[in-house]
Amino acid sequence: MIESVLNTIRENNMFISGDRVIVAVSGGPDSICLLHVLYTLREKLNITLLAAHVNHCLRGIEADKDELYVENFCKNLGIQFKSLKIDINNVAKNRNISCESAGREERYKFFKKLKIEFNAQKIAIAHNANDQAETILMRIIRGAGLNGLVGIRPVRDNVFVRPLIHITRDEIEKYCIDSALHPRIDKTNFETVYSRNKIRLELIPYIQKNFNRDIIEVLNRFSDTIKVDNDYLEHISREKFKKYCDIKLEKVIISREAFLEKEAILTRIIRFSLESAVGSLKDFEKIHIIGIIDIQKHSTGKELTLPHNIFAINSYGNIIIRKNSTRTQIPCAEQYKLKIGYNYIPNIKSKIYVKLMDHNQYMHFNQNRFVGYFDYDKVEGDIVLRNRKRGDRLIPLGMSGNKKLKDLFIDLKVAKDRRDSIPLICFGDKIGWVVGYRISELFKVDKNSKTILAIGFESEEL
Repeated sequence: MIESVLNTIRENNMFISGDRVIVAVSGGPDSICLLHVLYTLREKLNITLLAAHVNHCLRGIEADKDELYVENFCKNLGIQFKSLKIDINNVAKNRNISCESAGREERYKFFKKLKIEFNAQKIAIAHNANDQAETILMRIIRGAGLNGLVGIRPVRDNVFVRPLIHITRDEIEKYCIDSALHPRIDKTNFETVYSRNKIRLELIPYIQKNFNRDIIEVLNRFSDTIKVDNDYLEHISREKFKKYCDIKLEKVIISREAFLEKEAILTRIIRFSLESAVGSLKDFEKIHIIGIIDIQKHSTGKELTLPHNIFAINSYGNIIIRKNSTRTQIPCAEQYKLKIGYNYIPNIKSKIYVKLMDHNQYMHFNQNRFVGYFDYDKVEGDIVLRNRKRGDRLIPLGMSGNKKLKDLFIDLKVAKDRRDSIPLICFGDKIGWVVGYRISELFKVDKNSKTILAIGFESEEL
């Protein structure tokens, strides 16, 4: 079996010579086998081991005995040992989640903490071929897609490694007996309270007896086959994601062209977009992906509410995925008088530079959509910064008649959720500049202009 594990390690490049490895050890057959195998291979692989054990306080004295057993096991082998004792029932109750979820979260939090303290490169987990088969069956029952049917990957994030992923539970138990390891047995593994235990104790034995005694191996081969196809689709979709998506802070804009792609590619582009905007895909399901595709077919402004306070918005065929955070803007009742020189407006986190120059200086300046130039001799009244108000109009550059600001935004395809936050520069009571978009015909620089007013914006919000 050791050679088989070594082949898995090498095929998946799990370790690099000199790696420091944290091994998750519960005290059961799987994790004790893993720790012992890695201990046996430590010199050949040139790795250093640290055993990490979490006592969940779910089984009273038995849990304490598990912890003591692992500690003594490590002491006998000369392996450094670290443990965490935590009342998982309490954690689950306080967070309003299941004990399984709470236990998993606390274990991985502990492993990551140790990774920093131990300066480790890898965290080894004892998932095996039976775990893989059980996971795939669970996901088939739940209706997972290709990505879910890949199951448990041998390596995740280049940190979490599973050297036993191709070893069956029967092989593990035989190894423990042959090596006289005497692992602890968690009796809750034989209770059919949890779905996974029902699959392990009832469904798989039933399939083995009535359909295929090699179902564990078959499901593992199935996973490997799915992985090849899925990895190819993921690669293609990742390239399309880069092509069609504009990634910003807590927001992703999916171009309308992405929705012309085949559904297998499009759904993955949307999944990558959600992951980029939120940081994970937790609680996002296929129904949410379909919902985003659906609103893209409707008119601009259509919205979809998603988990974790996320919104998907149709903006002229593009889909904006963002957190439902209120955009910083100038309060409707407020406006700011700008002075010549430097101005800072905290409400919109903006630096505004106002300066005067002669016509010759203006001719040598590069055009920038966040710098506006105006004929200063046409300016009457104060230079004022504000957001739009009902009934706002201006005469856009090159036109002779007034246009509603709302209609201008529609023509320019400015998303509804952005319109109230776009700053306006007014001269007296007249709009001189819709910042970043249009200046007014009334204040344009022409050949007769002598003194030029330049206004530049630097803002986190634009």
